[in-house]
Amino acid sequence: MSPSHTPSLSRRSVLLGTGSLVLAFSLRDAFGQTVTSPGNEAQNFQAVEEIAPELPGSLKTNPDLESWIRIDAAGHGTVFTGKAELGQGIKTALLQIAAEELEMPFERLSLVGPDTDRSPDEGFTAGSHSVQDSGTAIRHVAAQIRDILIAEGARRWGVPVEGVRAENAAVVAPDGRSLPFGALVSGERIEGRAGPFARLKPADAFREMGRPRARIDIPGKVTGGAAYVQDMRPEGMVHGRVVRPPSPRARLVSVDTAPVEAMPGVLAVVRNGSFLGLLAEKEWQAIKALWTLSSLARWEERESLPDAAALSEAILAFPAQDGVVAKDGELGTAGLTPFEVTFTRPYQLHASIGPSCAVAVLSESVTTVWTHTQGVYPDREAIAEMLRVEATAVRCIHVEGSGCYGHNGADDAAADAALLAQALPGRPVRLQWMREQEHAFEPFSPGMVTRVRAGTDADGSIVDWRYEVWSNTHNSRPGGAGALLAAQHLDPPFAPAAPRLRITPEGNGDRNSNPLYAFPNRDVVWHFVEEMPLRVSALRGLGAYMNVFSIENAMDELAARAGADPVAFRLRHLRDERARAVVERAAAMFGWKPGQTAPAHHGYGFAFARYKNLAAYCAVAMEVAVEPDTGRVRMRRAAASVDAGEVVNPDGIANQVQGGILQSASWTLCEAVTFDRTRVTSVDWSTYPILRFDALPEAIDVEIVPRPGLPFLGAGECSQGPGGAALANAIANAIGRRLYDLPLTRERIRAAAEA
Repeated sequence: MSPSHTPSLSRRSVLLGTGSLVLAFSLRDAFGQTVTSPGNEAQNFQAVEEIAPELPGSLKTNPDLESWIRIDAAGHGTVFTGKAELGQGIKTALLQIAAEELEMPFERLSLVGPDTDRSPDEGFTAGSHSVQDSGTAIRHVAAQIRDILIAEGARRWGVPVEGVRAENAAVVAPDGRSLPFGALVSGERIEGRAGPFARLKPADAFREMGRPRARIDIPGKVTGGAAYVQDMRPEGMVHGRVVRPPSPRARLVSVDTAPVEAMPGVLAVVRNGSFLGLLAEKEWQAIKALWTLSSLARWEERESLPDAAALSEAILAFPAQDGVVAKDGELGTAGLTPFEVTFTRPYQLHASIGPSCAVAVLSESVTTVWTHTQGVYPDREAIAEMLRVEATAVRCIHVEGSGCYGHNGADDAAADAALLAQALPGRPVRLQWMREQEHAFEPFSPGMVTRVRAGTDADGSIVDWRYEVWSNTHNSRPGGAGALLAAQHLDPPFAPAAPRLRITPEGNGDRNSNPLYAFPNRDVVWHFVEEMPLRVSALRGLGAYMNVFSIENAMDELAARAGADPVAFRLRHLRDERARAVVERAAAMFGWKPGQTAPAHHGYGFAFARYKNLAAYCAVAMEVAVEPDTGRVRMRRAAASVDAGEVVNPDGIANQVQGGILQSASWTLCEAVTFDRTRVTSVDWSTYPILRFDALPEAIDVEIVPRPGLPFLGAGECSQGPGGAALANAIANAIGRRLYDLPLTRERIRAAAEA
């Protein structure tokens, strides 16, 4: 698209009282939204609708440009996104993208996050799609808005559009005259749809993208300021608490609410089926009332959980539906050396540092919920169904929560708050989960079993590859009321939707089960286990962490059997040049040398994956020290190389890669949900330990392979698989034995080292 193709502004309607332009327009020439009959172009008679070309990023589902960017008469820009800030730094990155293409200073832009009354519907914030989808849409919108402003400036001056440029929130004529954006847009509104092509700036002209910028979401978080939904204190607020059942399948039989209703500050006790909650004026009053109400409730419980000591056997024994993830060639090549290994992983938690929280108020027949959900539109649909009202009677507004990356208790807390708010119209309800509730009732990440069977030729190269994964679904996010814990406890209850086996490029439990390596023959199968004895859903990366962990551990074992260096062995099986580049760069950063020997009780490990085989590439090298008599592991240093396509904020990518390595280290070394045949027993930090600050490595160096001009590749979840696998490979290198059952606890490491 060139500026000459951009239509001029026309005064179609005025935004009364706002003095701002909603910048939206239709590029008829490029977009082909309509065509006209021959000879009638001037009158535009007989317009015929045509199918439009596919739009980039989230413009596919949100093509109206007024959904994305607005500039007011003062020259201030507002950017709208349906993707939530979860700590991944997208508030900063998305504003950098808009500032770059709009030619506006970063400081003159603000961001409006997910809000069902204001933002585009971008579904869930998941799968490392924020910059890849929302950023792409915002970039194209910003470029098109920039060009319509240039065209409007040229029209006003009566000069050719080719000589006009945008600079510092103004358009500048060839003779130096300028008009600020605010003067161009004051009082005007143009509506239309995005075009598929935008005149994007080349990377060598960037002034904002590709440069580090301090994240705007950080100051409040590190100074104790208001940063999270947990910090909200609206005027007139009351405090809510919910009594959770003692076990997943428990049913409330009876409860004497009178003593609680008589307690100081208690405003209401709400019971509906097995849902039991209360409202109080002050938080401590609510907590004391919660304890009393819990003691008065009588529950019917039953054994419904498998034997935790034999979880992997239970997973393998459950009925499963098989889905073929990938199949190439024919397995069974004659003369190959066989190899087989099995890995297991327990249920794991999100383990959010701040228990889930929401604020809700019923006012003028609309329930407004402030929530740290990762999908405000799906959550609105689910809450509206639960309340049996139209979706327009519910508004969901995203506010960051203290800890997330996946489907934790945020949606359930939002449902709790919405239900309790019905009992006290006009008063905002702050609903806070307790720690034991978060640990016991958030949706867990499923337990998994994986198995690698391979056949190698005479030089150890992999010819046959069969990979199997047994797992529940990893995604039970709200798509209806049945996904909400509170709705499941109502009378009558809303039933969760039955999970379905679906093989998609994005993946689910099968995510990253098909390695990027070039194997002549492969067969990858997801044994989809429908039965879920414990409630499960999405944890960061879905199945990718466990699948990459298993594949990369197996690659190390196969390299050892072939007498090959682990890095060289991976390169032997890689054809993708971008993959090879990150592997080689991480090895060089680390100082990896073939045949190297680590110091006593130290180990070196390496791992690689391309997230989902379609997002960012990441390779990690790591050194660990292991105390053989205690089994304690200390990560000494790590080096990571990442290719995320065009880079917006390199510091933001580095933050994500480093954080992903640390989170996966916690999963690898510490984390496992425990339970008996009836109840979850890992309900606090002593029974569900996570990585502590004193276990952090001395350094995690991250280098980004520059790819100017290429599409954004999601990087938020690219390092968990390689990070955890590199750690496990380093431990195996240090103790001379490999562990196959997660987590790699001190007890397991010590036992292996002593064997």
